[in-house]
Amino acid sequence: MISGKFFAAGSDRRIFVAIVLLVAAAIVVPVLNVAVPAGSAFHVPPYMVALVGKYLCYALLALSLDLVWGYCGILSLGHGAFFALGGYAMGMYLMRQIGSRGVYGNPDLPDFMVFLNWKELPWFWYGFDQFWFAALMVMLVPGLLALVFGWFAFRSRVTGVYLSIITQAMTYALLLAFFRNDMGFGGNNGLTDFKDILGFNVQANATRSALFAASAIALALGVFVTWLIVSSKFGKLLIAVRNAESRTRFLGWRAENVKLFAFTVSAVMAGIAGALYVPQVGIINPGEFDPGNSIEVVVWTAVGGRGTIVGPIIGALLVNAGKSWFTGALPELWLFALGGLFVAVTLFLPKGIVGLWDQWRDARAQRQVSVAAEAGTDIDPTPPKIGRAQSGAPTGEWAKPSGGPEPQPAE
Repeated sequence: MISGKFFAAGSDRRIFVAIVLLVAAAIVVPVLNVAVPAGSAFHVPPYMVALVGKYLCYALLALSLDLVWGYCGILSLGHGAFFALGGYAMGMYLMRQIGSRGVYGNPDLPDFMVFLNWKELPWFWYGFDQFWFAALMVMLVPGLLALVFGWFAFRSRVTGVYLSIITQAMTYALLLAFFRNDMGFGGNNGLTDFKDILGFNVQANATRSALFAASAIALALGVFVTWLIVSSKFGKLLIAVRNAESRTRFLGWRAENVKLFAFTVSAVMAGIAGALYVPQVGIINPGEFDPGNSIEVVVWTAVGGRGTIVGPIIGALLVNAGKSWFTGALPELWLFALGGLFVAVTLFLPKGIVGLWDQWRDARAQRQVSVAAEAGTDIDPTPPKIGRAQSGAPTGEWAKPSGGPEPQPAE
């Protein structure tokens, strides 16, 4: 049933293409890194594998924001908090794997605890020596925070800019908390000096390639899950809440429950992105809670096109690739360039790159209809159903009053 719906003529084929490309990258890039000799033109160097793997984690984070902002109208400025919490959960597992190989040689306590004269392992570190427990916490901790936060915020009917401000306040509060040494998370220095993951050297090329493949597969699954949600009846309800929340409530739907589900699923996706990010960059510290990071995620999503699924992925990859080049060539100008990019997109490209492509395709289809009409040739005026209306990009359809049943074509 799902496969038939996915391959139906009306399905958004961009989703299928994105998943195929990600799965192909998960196979091809590790092979080119591990199996191809370093002197070959087809060899992918280890630093590039780690760099692009990091970009894929950012893309999954942007996709998680797109679910709540693009389809439900919740502009969260605190998604970096969920990303960081997932990263800390994975970092705690990696720290427990160091054991006696640390600087101080303590088999039970991480080095920073020995340095701070901790006598025993805090209770909230128990279980993180097991990967399955850490993987569970990667999803459970961000999801639980989103559930509790969203339950209070949405039931209080906090919306708009006020909701954005309190999500930003949430991540800033976590930033201040994790900076404290007595919290037991490494303070300002965070968690680093990782050795192994699942028994494999985290610095080895084969491990980095495996982490890249895991990031690509996770992003592909995120795309598929998001598509399943937004293309279902519940997805139509998400769009209804986004475009006309009051009308949706009047029709008997509990808008706060709809928002809460989307917000929680989005937080879990962000936590998974953070968990895959940490072993590839080798560190997690309170800087990941910085509200500026969450604002950057908004920029990625806006550049690619919110409410399109593939748009935030494109935006995250392009903006971060540009950041890597810009911070190397003109590091002092990067923040000005990022701010200018966001202003330019807001003014001249409000639907993002994918939205611009949709507009061009729709205009082209209309021109074909006009030319065919002038020539007296029949042509189907309906463009392929992969545009903004199906993808969930804001179209205002729910804001229009009902005009009765839709007209049926003549026999």
